Amino acid sequence: MVKLTKSNSRQNRNTKGTNENRARASRINASTLYETCSERLSPFGGLLATIKFLDLIDFEQIFHSAYKAPAREPKLGHYKMVIGILMLLFIGFNRIWHFTYIRLDAMLCGFFRLAQLPVASTFWRYVDSMGINQGLSLIKVMSALRERFWKQLGLNYYRIHIDIDTTVETLYGEQQGARKGHNSKHRGKKGYRPILCFIAETRECMLGKLRKGETISGEKTAEFILQIKANLPGCVKQVLLRADGEFFSGESIAAARACGFDFIIANKRGNPPFDPGAWYRARKRQNVEFNSCIYQPQDWQTPCRFVAMRIPKEIMVSDANQPMQCALFDDDRYTYRIFCTSLSGSAHEIIDLYDKRADVENLVGEAKREGLEAVPSAKFKNNYAFFQLVMLAYNIWRYMKLMAASSALCKKSDEVAQENAPTLKGIAANTIRIARLKMLFIAAKVVKDQNRTKVKYSIHDARTPAMVGFLKQIDAARSKPRPWAQNHGWPQRFASAG
Repeated sequence: MVKLTKSNSRQNRNTKGTNENRARASRINASTLYETCSERLSPFGGLLATIKFLDLIDFEQIFHSAYKAPAREPKLGHYKMVIGILMLLFIGFNRIWHFTYIRLDAMLCGFFRLAQLPVASTFWRYVDSMGINQGLSLIKVMSALRERFWKQLGLNYYRIHIDIDTTVETLYGEQQGARKGHNSKHRGKKGYRPILCFIAETRECMLGKLRKGETISGEKTAEFILQIKANLPGCVKQVLLRADGEFFSGESIAAARACGFDFIIANKRGNPPFDPGAWYRARKRQNVEFNSCIYQPQDWQTPCRFVAMRIPKEIMVSDANQPMQCALFDDDRYTYRIFCTSLSGSAHEIIDLYDKRADVENLVGEAKREGLEAVPSAKFKNNYAFFQLVMLAYNIWRYMKLMAASSALCKKSDEVAQENAPTLKGIAANTIRIARLKMLFIAAKVVKDQNRTKVKYSIHDARTPAMVGFLKQIDAARSKPRPWAQNHGWPQRFASAG
């Protein structure tokens, strides 16, 4: 029997690198020769994309217009000292002493135009000169950077979801502001209790604040909510706050209403009276029931709506021959989840919307691994400023990932389209740790060619075509007028810093 098939049934497969000078098998053993070379090498070849991104956003201009410099004047200048710490955090080293490992890196030394970076103590002394004022000014830098990036990428969010959470930084030693509080992993240890809030749409840090390790009060939560209002981009008109029970207070509700925010906050101490006959099931096959009511807790200015979800408990003894244990009260048969909200939808829809806040735990954990757990000093003011530096480096990573994955910047120019340069795909879905392997840890050679510095990547690296295409996309954006400089579209609230 003869089967008719297509003449060419071979599938096209992606090759590693370009077709020119394809890799050949090497033989490396104990007798392999070795020698040195005159070129400068760097394991952080992806830093070139970061340098181009900072130039695209004109980060230096934002810094000089919004940053409040300390009294101590360093030899390199305030910008290079701060950008050096940001580069250290961006690479993945989260302690000042780690500058020892990158002092001779070719990419960093070329960016700073130095033969080698200053010793680590130079950067530590600069951190020691920073304080609360520098930390607050870095928040303004992040707000201006956020507006410019959203303009550059064409993001226009009319409504955003902001998820707020607190975490614990355990301290080992005598640091200012250390208090004993809620610390489930290290009970009895002193620590800080910072607040973090993230924008769910872009997964960037909207605002953060380093606090002493004591329980947050209602006045402090209200102050934090008002600070969110002051740092929103100009395009945002509606905000939905989602927070846990630590933000449940009359002051927080009043502050959210004063800012015009919608909110869903977990109930911590209130005991709203739900109608026993109003419980309903959203789905017939589930035993979960929902309810809602209007209730004004004690000392609150106005009443508020509460929604509840109750889940039946399976109260049975281990021995099947004995009868089932009965609950003394009807409420003992259920586990309740109660929330305070300003929304008017169905109770189950509001609770489902709140449950999407669970991703904030992953973002907080990732931010802590990026350097929030590093405490560089025994002075609280130094740690406060370093906290904001960590969050600024974290947001730069978020912007780099969004730019690499954005379809807006993947629209190639005619010149780039002819080369069919591949793009970095799937970056936004990965963590920063994985993004470093794809976008940063790429070997590069820094050479001199016709009296100009040039960065070369290996054609045998599978990531090289995507990185080269990404660099060309940034260069194409740099060659065009900046959207945030044209004053088109939504108004910029931080135009004075731009």
